[in-house]
Amino acid sequence: MAVKPVVLCINRSGEPVARRVADHLGAALHGREGRVDAPDVGFADALAHVRDLFAAGVPVVGVCASGILIRAVAPLLSDKRTEPPVVAVSDDGAVVVPLLGGHRGANRLARDIAAILGGAAAVTTAGDVALGVALDTPPAGYRLANPEDAKPVMAALLSGKGAQMSGESVFDLPHVPTGEVCISVTEQPQSGSPAQLVYHPQRHVLGVGCARGCDPAELWELAQASLAQAGVAQGAVAAVATLDLKADEAAMNALAARLDVPLRLFTAAELEAQADRLATPSDVVFAEVGCHGVSEGAALAVAGPDAQLVLPKSKTANATCAIARSPDVLSGPLAGRGRGRVSLVGIGPGDAVWRTPEASRMVAQADELVGYGLYIDLLGPIASGKPRADFPLGGEEDRCRYALEEAGKGRNVAIICSGDAGIYAMGSLVFELLSRGDGAGGVTDAARRVQVLSAPGVSALQGAAARAGAPLGHDFCAISLSDLLTPRDDILKRLKAAAEGDFVIAFYNPVSKRRRTLLAEARDILLRHRPVDTPVLLASSLGRPEEHLRYRRLDQLDVDEVDMLTVVLVGSSQSKLLETGDGTRLFTPRGYAKKLVELSA
Repeated sequence: MAVKPVVLCINRSGEPVARRVADHLGAALHGREGRVDAPDVGFADALAHVRDLFAAGVPVVGVCASGILIRAVAPLLSDKRTEPPVVAVSDDGAVVVPLLGGHRGANRLARDIAAILGGAAAVTTAGDVALGVALDTPPAGYRLANPEDAKPVMAALLSGKGAQMSGESVFDLPHVPTGEVCISVTEQPQSGSPAQLVYHPQRHVLGVGCARGCDPAELWELAQASLAQAGVAQGAVAAVATLDLKADEAAMNALAARLDVPLRLFTAAELEAQADRLATPSDVVFAEVGCHGVSEGAALAVAGPDAQLVLPKSKTANATCAIARSPDVLSGPLAGRGRGRVSLVGIGPGDAVWRTPEASRMVAQADELVGYGLYIDLLGPIASGKPRADFPLGGEEDRCRYALEEAGKGRNVAIICSGDAGIYAMGSLVFELLSRGDGAGGVTDAARRVQVLSAPGVSALQGAAARAGAPLGHDFCAISLSDLLTPRDDILKRLKAAAEGDFVIAFYNPVSKRRRTLLAEARDILLRHRPVDTPVLLASSLGRPEEHLRYRRLDQLDVDEVDMLTVVLVGSSQSKLLETGDGTRLFTPRGYAKKLVELSA
């Protein structure tokens, strides 16, 4: 489990057991407010709390009735291969039940918890119960080459057909010479089948180097040829390793992704420490990057001091590759550092139900959260206990630079934004900083090599439209009325163009303490082009308990009703209000009525 579990408790009777489990796991104890005396994190609604954690990919150990956990996560269940473990523990600790993710760590977690509590782990997965093994979940450091065949092989074993064992022992199963299925453990390429499972011990490391802009296909073909020459299966590779200056090379990242292994990075000085072990040291390489060999040195650095080169450096016009083998499987933390990552996380207007699962997972996986303090607070339980760097309003450039520089050290940093990170938020600023280079206002070379990912969020524009009905049913635009970064004349020019084009308009940053006139000017410009009774939606604090929506006519839009937490959505000349049994709704026809008239003419 890459993400640390959370221990959840909903009453005082289970608190002693919950605290023991949390202390043993080094996990936070989340407790129901008013019912648990000393939780690390409090919550008001158990179902919503568990649902948020599960959506973020956080393993949950609930000291409570299993039905509570089941009801909480049931609406989210979709793919057992990706869902986090969920374990239920009785209040007295006598029974520990892995409910979900048995083969993704829940069974092991349940047995571990039962052992420290002196209880019983009620494991129900067939293989674990009958044979004590889970064929689709090999031990760390081994990879199953054909997981799609695990089910028929397990079925055969459960029916008593027995298995022939080939290679080293991975599972505690007897060797049956006449068995109808086979379990093979080999470092060499081997095909599996519904009657044969093939496991590869991950003892090998691909060390690679390449010229700037190398075609990913060229490096991939070289890696394949090198593995074939060495007689090593792709599944026996534990990592791809290279010089840190190559962290942003598309070929390197594509190779690691295609092999589904981590990319490990080293400085030139760290690779030079392997110089005495190299088969083909090069003064040319040393003069260029500061070490006598990239591919061989990187492979040996990850594989360890007792490793041997099984394939010295081979090369093409733009790439090099070497393979090192460790005497032991590489199952623990690997030498070197990973490529840093900045996750641009749009959390929506604030309510957790509007937050995407991808955004929640990025938060859960992050080493540190960076952002305006209020936005981080809105994350609730999935942010608890995480290191955070709070920046004030106006500190946008500082927060983005900080995140990039921390990621440049190999860390996973999430920048938390309200709405969508790419809409009037930090997304564009991050890329702007990367584009400046290392000159004034830019970032360091290491920061420019990090990975930047973005999770879409529900923007204030979308949230307001959804609450109102369907005001964005036809052409629309968004205009920020903040003149801090955009000249006032440019804003007015865009206002006039949008008014003449009869767009539905969403105004972001409509007012501030010092800026009170632009919204009034916008209203007056729009009144020259659309009716005085054009509907206007004022949506404040969307997705929060104090959410407030109200409608006004365009000629009655009052600046004093608007603040920085308000989205102002002005309809087009065609937008209409409709009274329904659920209240007033705003919509903008797309033209279907006109089409109907044309068809009937």
